[in-house]
Amino acid sequence: MNQSISLPIPMPLGSLDHYIQAVRAFPVLSAEEEHELASRLKQHNDVEAAKSLVLSHLRLVVSIARGYSGYGLPQADLIQEGNLGLMKAVKRFDPDRGVRLVSFAVHWIKAEIHEFILRNWRLVKIATTKAQRKLFFNLRSMTTHSGSLHPEEVQEIARELNVKPEEVLEMESRFSGHDISMESHGEEDGEETYSPIAYLEDHHPEPSEELAEREMEILHTVGLRNALESLDERSRRIVEARWLREDNTATLHELAAEYGVSAERIRQIEQKAMQKMKLLMAPA
Repeated sequence: MNQSISLPIPMPLGSLDHYIQAVRAFPVLSAEEEHELASRLKQHNDVEAAKSLVLSHLRLVVSIARGYSGYGLPQADLIQEGNLGLMKAVKRFDPDRGVRLVSFAVHWIKAEIHEFILRNWRLVKIATTKAQRKLFFNLRSMTTHSGSLHPEEVQEIARELNVKPEEVLEMESRFSGHDISMESHGEEDGEETYSPIAYLEDHHPEPSEELAEREMEILHTVGLRNALESLDERSRRIVEARWLREDNTATLHELAAEYGVSAERIRQIEQKAMQKMKLLMAPA
């Protein structure tokens, strides 16, 4: 998707109910259809393919945006921001990774909605670092009562979210302030609204973290395979039997009986092979 090309994606600028009905009318893609469209986009920059991928996932954005209604922001704005995240996800989606677009897109959609909330919700002026943002989106769900936090609770939350106790108290005081009502005032546009105390908790990593973890997993997998291939057949067999089985891990005595040597000899071969593999897998 080139930036110069504008996709005719419907935005919730009119009746929200009509918009929701419209996005539900777009068909859900099968895995094969999704892979074909994503491949056309990746290989040929096919804008029509990108449009089909986006339209088929607009209902996902609506579903996610509903969970953030407790911040007092218009639902239409949350959906529009989520749609931007969806388009970013479609642009970056790799169909050859074996992951469905719905799993990949959810992180980008939430990231855009989070940024919009942080820019527009008046109570959140201190949520500037990653840790403070995590505190903002998780504090209420970690509080088991409606009163003030006890000192032990402050310490526990600060430790778990990697922030200072003072930051926990400051955020708690902002939630307890009167800049915005903490209670729901009924329904808006025919839909039920929720107070900020009931916001949706999100434990998913940010998109950049997700991609970094996947790349690191690939590197580790390739490095392990290369390190194993560097071993002689017996050493590789011992390492695999001792460390790479999910169950039925072989003992030193079992391998000793298999090769007709002592258990101590098997231990020595294992130790030497592991040292060699660690050197090969060490970062350059």
